[in-house]
Amino acid sequence: MLPVKPRALIFDLLGDYVRYGTGEIRLKSLVTLSEQMGVAPSTMRVMVTRLRDEGWLDVRREGRESIYSPTSKCLHMLDEGRQRIFRGEPPAWSGSWSMVIYTVPESDRPTREQLRRDLSWLGFGPLAPATWVSPHRLLESVANVGAGLPNARLDLLTMKAADIGADRAIAARCWDLGTLNAEYAAFIRDVRVELADYPLLDGASAMASRIRLVQSFRRFPFRDPGVPAELQPAGWLGEQARTLFDQAYEMLAAGARAHYQDVVGDAENPG
Repeated sequence: MLPVKPRALIFDLLGDYVRYGTGEIRLKSLVTLSEQMGVAPSTMRVMVTRLRDEGWLDVRREGRESIYSPTSKCLHMLDEGRQRIFRGEPPAWSGSWSMVIYTVPESDRPTREQLRRDLSWLGFGPLAPATWVSPHRLLESVANVGAGLPNARLDLLTMKAADIGADRAIAARCWDLGTLNAEYAAFIRDVRVELADYPLLDGASAMASRIRLVQSFRRFPFRDPGVPAELQPAGWLGEQARTLFDQAYEMLAAGARAHYQDVVGDAENPG
């Protein structure tokens, strides 16, 4: 498993625990939880301040204590991320592609980079430098993105390739499915090694393992567009990896949640 990243750790705690309790957490509790996962208190305090300044966290004071809660911007991002991570099997494929052809002034590099990030987030892949495609019906979502980028001109099309062979060639051009499948195989191997130990873990270890599990798996939904079965290469392991992730995530849930409540106390997480 990958080492815990401080910024991602805060979002994981907010998304999996804080929002389902009272919706807020004391800085001292956040520091305690992060220190148990190998993140220095000074690093966590700096990161919390940075996320507050970026508009991801609200803060209120209670005596000498700082208490943080996710902003509406943060909750929206957490919801989108959760939908991607827990999206289930790819839907049946219609046989058509959503295509976006964009034009952005050469001088407006920030808009061009933002648009590419947004398209990648939605699950599009680059077929050509200014032409991105997805095997799913996502043009309405792209239109919403475009509405917030006035310097971007978007042509939104639905495309059909000549035959299934051409469709598979498009998928292979837009996403590095071979490398992705090899990483799925490594993920499956690593989780299977750890799975037998999960029932034996104490609460702190269960929470640490669960957060590392999420951080390890999270890279997949943002690189795998949810390739339909018709476009998957032979031996595709995406659904197997997702099923194993779901199983491991639930196995660690009770111990992790109990530990969270032990640390934050009943005042922050009643019931």
